[in-house]
Amino acid sequence: MHIPPTILVIGASGALGRPVVQRLRERGIAVRALCRHPAQAADLAALGAEVIAGDLIDPASMKRACAGVQRVLAAAHGFLGRGRWTSQRVDLEGHRRLFDAAREAGVERLVYTSAFGASAQHPVDFFRHKHEAELALKASGLAHVTLRPTAFMEHHVHNFNGKGLLEKGKAQLIGPGTKKRNFVAATDVAHFAVLSLLADPKPFDTIEIGGPGHFSAVEITRMYAQAAGVPPRTTHLPVGAARVLASLSTPFHPGMARVMRMFSLPDSAIDERFEGAAALEREHAIRMTTVEDFVRRQVAVARR
Repeated sequence: MHIPPTILVIGASGALGRPVVQRLRERGIAVRALCRHPAQAADLAALGAEVIAGDLIDPASMKRACAGVQRVLAAAHGFLGRGRWTSQRVDLEGHRRLFDAAREAGVERLVYTSAFGASAQHPVDFFRHKHEAELALKASGLAHVTLRPTAFMEHHVHNFNGKGLLEKGKAQLIGPGTKKRNFVAATDVAHFAVLSLLADPKPFDTIEIGGPGHFSAVEITRMYAQAAGVPPRTTHLPVGAARVLASLSTPFHPGMARVMRMFSLPDSAIDERFEGAAALEREHAIRMTTVEDFVRRQVAVARR
């Protein structure tokens, strides 16, 4: 295992970036933690990380961030972006700038966080941007590893579902909420990100990462309700209404419009199942977080 002098983590205060910085600092590795708002990373600074301000849409900040580092994790995204930070600008144009800056700075390896299912034919633009960024990274000449995680539990299980039930007494779902999907804990993805940053030779070129099982939004709501001892109350925004709201909100909040479009797609439009969790556990000596365990933890935190 190679210990590079300094690792740059872009999106350091996010669901994936934060646990990666924490794990690297536990190993005594120097970390440059880049985020848009450094005040949100005070805990990382307390661990000894060099917290700096930067933005994927700012080419000069990418050059400053890459100067003098050996390896880079790109863990920022624009899925919910609005204003200057649209997915097009962050996930595609911004990452192209990052790849250029990393190549010019002589970065040894870049670990890129893509998305499970990213493809040129995906009906959601975010996943098409991720696919185009993968192609740009391959064309850059940089040594790299690509991570393709399924939907993060922190966002898609908690923020988009259970949080509403815990805080407002009901989960607000788009459509019937019956589609089975796969979810993964960002803390588990952090294990593979750290491995990709430190292992020599690099452990893989591309890896798909998902958690055990497949669950619908309705099932997740019931899990939260059972763990919290409350009724599993839900409201359902009809698919037709979601599509209308998506069209109306696109100029003002393209990120929220994207969420409404994605969840109003027919269940058959995208395959979001992942069958490889058991193989990941065997091959990488890791116990992947189950949705049930994740929900119990979130409820315990909410009760404090």
